[in-house]
Amino acid sequence: MCYGYGPSRRSLLAAGLGLGAGALAAAATPAAAATPQGGGHRVPPDQISIQLWTVRDDMSQNYDTTLTYLAEIGYPKVELALGYFGRTAQQLRQFLDGIGIRASSSHDGLTTDAAGLDTKINNALTLGQSFMIVPYLNSTSQDEWKAWAERMNVEAAAARSAGLRYGYHNHAHEFTTDLGGGRTPWDVLTSELDPRLVHLEIDLYWAVTGGIGRGVADPVRFTLDVIRRAPQRVLQFHVKDRDLNGDMADLGTGTIDFRRIFDAHRVKEYIVENDTPDVTPRRTAEVGYRYLRKVCF
Repeated sequence: MCYGYGPSRRSLLAAGLGLGAGALAAAATPAAAATPQGGGHRVPPDQISIQLWTVRDDMSQNYDTTLTYLAEIGYPKVELALGYFGRTAQQLRQFLDGIGIRASSSHDGLTTDAAGLDTKINNALTLGQSFMIVPYLNSTSQDEWKAWAERMNVEAAAARSAGLRYGYHNHAHEFTTDLGGGRTPWDVLTSELDPRLVHLEIDLYWAVTGGIGRGVADPVRFTLDVIRRAPQRVLQFHVKDRDLNGDMADLGTGTIDFRRIFDAHRVKEYIVENDTPDVTPRRTAEVGYRYLRKVCF
């Protein structure tokens, strides 16, 4: 059975408290019309992952139990966040190997010196990662964005020499902040980051939200244009849904046409994320995994 796409009955009913029948129909119709039936493609199971920020509340209670239930759900991979919770990289690798899950990617801040960069790279190698990602930068200074891009190019060159892929993860402000003359942080990054060294991890919720913030009529098309026009390769997706109120939602219960995006561009990792789980972190993880296993495009 393939999952389709569209706002869930729950999200439509919740939003409908403040909408008339016509508005409800307008909200539902584009989703139904966009992709009425699934194609013959599915997300490869070994390319499904989850960003651990999603389950951070559970991790703070019991890190081992949380990772174990992710493995039991079926996740073959996780993307690390918030450190190793008292373990060394080697100890965490041993634990992950024991439960049959791999840390293939991580979110790590920029380093300021060679020693910090060496530590970051060595930890990633110890854990068996393929990717290391800069998760967040924010400024209204064009010069600061250029400096960050320069530093990322340095880090990416070192990562490449060690056999790692190095990327940047977006939020919405990269598309909506005016640095002067209409130039955005995204314009700076995509012009300054070396496409031979740095790839992009596109957060689909934030890209769609950025498009809405810019007032575009079709925020999914905006997202696809972001992907197509960047000189850098897009190798990872954060797959995070958006409800009718603009809040984050568990996968398949919101409004983002993931099938349209997946059909247009294939990546190496599809990473479940929801910063604000709808019910519990475990439930979000279960819903996300099931959605990615069954969505057809």
